[in-house]
Amino acid sequence: MVGLVILHLLFLHENGSTAPLTSRDSDKIFFYPYFYIKDMLGFFIILLFYFFIVTQEPNILGHPDNYIEANPLVTPSHIVPE
Repeated sequence: MVGLVILHLLFLHENGSTAPLTSRDSDKIFFYPYFYIKDMLGFFIILLFYFFIVTQEPNILGHPDNYIEANPLVTPSHIVPE
């Protein structure tokens, strides 16, 4: 799948992007800088969001049961004999 994506990007970079009904060279939208900048901007926004979650709010996706202090003398209520 990754190979097909790379092949697709190579052909898009070489030929440019066109509308299906037109075949004029003046109507082409070239891969660089338009799509390249747009894709890099999206990648960096997602990366910024990821780094914010990892560095500032690492527990935002955690389950509340993970914060209950363990008591070694009491068996949890959900563990029952068969």
